[in-house]
Amino acid sequence: MATLTALAALSIDMILPALPAIGSSLGVDRPNDNQLIISLLFLGFALGQLFYGPVSDSVGRKPAVYAGLGLFIGGCVLALRARTFPVMLAGRLLQGIGAAGGRTMTIALVRDRFEGPRMARVMSLIMTIFILVPIVAPSVGQAVLTVSGWRTIFGIYLAMALAAGLWFALRQEETLPAARRVPFSARQIAGAFRSVVTNRLALGYTLAAGCAFGAFLGYLSSAQQILQEQYRVGPRFPLYFATLALALGSASFLNARLVMRHGMRTLSALASTTLCSLAILFGGAVAVWHGQPPLWALMTYLLLSFFCVGPLFGNLNALAMQPLGRVAGTGAAVVGGLATLISLLLGTIIGQSYNGTVIPLVSGFAMLGALTVAAMRWAESGSGAVSEPAGIADEPLILGD
Repeated sequence: MATLTALAALSIDMILPALPAIGSSLGVDRPNDNQLIISLLFLGFALGQLFYGPVSDSVGRKPAVYAGLGLFIGGCVLALRARTFPVMLAGRLLQGIGAAGGRTMTIALVRDRFEGPRMARVMSLIMTIFILVPIVAPSVGQAVLTVSGWRTIFGIYLAMALAAGLWFALRQEETLPAARRVPFSARQIAGAFRSVVTNRLALGYTLAAGCAFGAFLGYLSSAQQILQEQYRVGPRFPLYFATLALALGSASFLNARLVMRHGMRTLSALASTTLCSLAILFGGAVAVWHGQPPLWALMTYLLLSFFCVGPLFGNLNALAMQPLGRVAGTGAAVVGGLATLISLLLGTIIGQSYNGTVIPLVSGFAMLGALTVAAMRWAESGSGAVSEPAGIADEPLILGD
């Protein structure tokens, strides 16, 4: 399960050091266009989430995982053989659709087998490995580039997907018996979508999750340009990236402990308000530095900001799912897909606005932090707001990000 989940993270982080080489090889004129290699993967990931849940409820978990791995492998082959940038983007889109299968089905498979503390224990192990991936993946990508070309990275993706598929086929039994399966229906997806957009709590927290992750995606899209090109950290880029990823993971683990005492709403409100305030304060300093703050100042700001972002991933998704108990499976797919599409749009705008300074990134964090706070307050202001039930604090640990 951890390996299937890690494929998505590896597909994002391992390739970051190779973006300039890929763009140069495929004739990309604008450096900002290299960010589309990341954005198209997220687009595929968002679209794929909408279908794997309903499909697996109809045909079983294992066929859905095989379909996802097949699409991921097809995307790897397409990107590996790409001679033009549009073909590369098509391969990344297909990779994203495929990676969504492993990520979505991991949660479904674990839910089928475990519940309560046992499920939390399994998901904690999976999420531990998932969080470790962004810490080491860029270093692996950098090491590959020193001994080979960027196409080797896609060869590694391909080999990992084949190994994970073989391991899964041999060791994982089907967890959804035929008696519990339901026919696939587009009406099921449409009904879950209506449940989300017509419920103030579900929609508000989905919008909040999209805004919060949009700010992070803006960083992810432009991190290589900011650190390697603007600040010229060169081969030390994986070290800086890993440091920030460690802050994100540490905050997620701390949230799992604090949420039992303080609740998801309180921690999410504190984190989003602090995120926005930090961006506004640092934005003033950035203006004095004309968009070029010292590297130590930028890293300090990002470390604090990511420590705020960490709790939001799990908490906001769990809060969005809270009123969707009747359509939990398909509802989770809709919430995840819709939040990812929103974050993709907002994060791409931030990334494409990169102009050789950190002003677009810090401004994006400030604006999206404010929108996150506003969406949360709007969600809770309606008559549909409910108190946080006892035991709901377990959800961030179970759902992960």
